[in-house]
Amino acid sequence: MGVVTARLAVRKVRERHRITVIHQNQVITAHRTAGHHECDAGRTRLEEGAGSVTDDSSRAVGLSGARSHLRNADPVLARLIDERPDFDPRAWISQLPPMDLFGALLFQVAGQQLSVAATRRTLARIQAMFGGRLPAPADLLSVAPAQLRAAGLSWRKVSTLRDLAERMSDGRLDPDVLSSLPDDELIAELTAIPGIGPWTVQGALIVALQREDVVLPGDLALRKAVQAAYQLDHLPAQQEVLAIAEKWRPYRSLATSYLFSAAFEPAGLPDLHAAVDYEVDARHV
Repeated sequence: MGVVTARLAVRKVRERHRITVIHQNQVITAHRTAGHHECDAGRTRLEEGAGSVTDDSSRAVGLSGARSHLRNADPVLARLIDERPDFDPRAWISQLPPMDLFGALLFQVAGQQLSVAATRRTLARIQAMFGGRLPAPADLLSVAPAQLRAAGLSWRKVSTLRDLAERMSDGRLDPDVLSSLPDDELIAELTAIPGIGPWTVQGALIVALQREDVVLPGDLALRKAVQAAYQLDHLPAQQEVLAIAEKWRPYRSLATSYLFSAAFEPAGLPDLHAAVDYEVDARHV
């Protein structure tokens, strides 16, 4: 793992250097004449606008292709998809505050073994402590642990988040490098921290990094959703959920969203924390 992390760190430095050089070239060009500067600036604005449209269009095409793949791979999902033609799998994320990887992990840790209502109350208190936003690692370390406890975090969660923040602040963990790792390697890196299990990292992969092939087999809400959708006479174990999810690759995140949607439609949008009250094994959170 150390070799992989070092290799990715070197690659990241090279990428940053290349971006800086490009930026400097633009500045040099802008100083040649005012006319050139105006032309370059206009081109940049046009390219940014076109890029935004292209991104939206690409996302729509990608979502359509993913739905088509799931529809062909699994008749159960085909039914769920056809019953929800306007379903946006990421709509619920727009209800959350902006989150980087650390913020998403904070969100997930705060929600361990709590109801969605309790999680959102705790999150709101934490945001209020930091001017209405989620803290960066250094910000979290700047406040007394007792303040985080007063916001609604258990002492165990405070310890976990401070441990994570310290590792991200002192260089033991680089968020940019972590974000570049494959899912399994990222999960392995972060679950080495006491209090962070696969469920916590898997949720962050979806929320912050928008990874497309993530499934949460330890989530009891998902297991119940699978039981209902596939009309099983028993609650599936984690390995059974994973076996069923094999046919969803490489779009297991989208399939999971449809299953959550089917399970929680009466209550509104699906939420990763909707049934965390029912988690029974802390090793999986």
